[in-house]
Amino acid sequence: MARIFDVIEYPDEMRDEIVHRFPESGPGNFRIGSQLIVRESQAAVFFRDGNALDVFGPGRHTLVTYNVPLLIEQIGKLFNERNPFPAEVYFVSMREFADRKWGTPQPIIVRNPNMGLGVALLQGFGTYSFQVKDPQQFVTQLVGAQGVYRTTDIESRLRSMLLSKLQDLLGETAAKHSVPELIGLTEEIGAGVRAKTQDDFLALGLLLKSFYVENMKPSSKSAEELRAMGMLDMQTYTQLQAADALRDAAQNPSGGAGLTAGIGAGMGVGSVISSALSGMTGPAAQTPAPTAPAGGAPAGAMPAVMTPAEAAAFLKVSEEDIVAAITAGDLKARKIGNAWRISAEALEAYLKGV
Repeated sequence: MARIFDVIEYPDEMRDEIVHRFPESGPGNFRIGSQLIVRESQAAVFFRDGNALDVFGPGRHTLVTYNVPLLIEQIGKLFNERNPFPAEVYFVSMREFADRKWGTPQPIIVRNPNMGLGVALLQGFGTYSFQVKDPQQFVTQLVGAQGVYRTTDIESRLRSMLLSKLQDLLGETAAKHSVPELIGLTEEIGAGVRAKTQDDFLALGLLLKSFYVENMKPSSKSAEELRAMGMLDMQTYTQLQAADALRDAAQNPSGGAGLTAGIGAGMGVGSVISSALSGMTGPAAQTPAPTAPAGGAPAGAMPAVMTPAEAAAFLKVSEEDIVAAITAGDLKARKIGNAWRISAEALEAYLKGV
């Protein structure tokens, strides 16, 4: 029997496929009058001679010149038994590809003024979802002549776009919020990344449906790893090592929940203590102290005798942390009446672990 027409369809659910070409290689040998069946979650992009001629939505379509408008200019006249209708159909999944994973392979550096080193390293992870918005644009921009185009073929590119916008947004947000505040703004950060990335997705014919931050936290990178990343000079590296030692000493069974344990938690490698140590080990400590004004200590110098509040202000911690260190016996202090007094020598000895 003579071949009259073809039925062109792709009944697969396309859970991991975004695009499936029919046929997978070479031009399709279709007849005018062939039936194109497009399922509810699909669109079909019709190509001839490398040109996208039309996009078909769900339903049954008969391929004739009037419903492929540009085709009438390309077919010419029929002659002999040659097929004037070699073409390809690209079935595109229009479903939402949800629960795609993203994460920060390396910590993102953000400014952290007035705390520790002045910077913080943040790591996060979450999910996102996307959907094809313009099938013709997506196929022409990305798929080309591939027989099958899967989610794995584009996920690396999409994650790079998302992480670039996330880093940009965190830099902007950190200028207005402290790192602890920023960590709590997961919903706002997700919405901001979605807004920033939408145009980039649309340029590919895609729609970013959602972007969720499931967790955002300071990095647990050690001082050695930070130095390997080129973030620490030798002086700061040495200070962080000293801070690590102080933190570990405060966490031993014979001591209480001392100062270093409290301020080191969540900030990574004792960054706050390093700020205090820098005042003793930096260049300023090696130069003569400025002459004290009458009746007091030099501006910015450690007072000879301090209240817990003054010691806390000097170390940039809470007064409760100082009292906890005194109660645990880690920090030597003298109680006069109902008030604690701390000498500069005792505070220095505490910081040095003596």
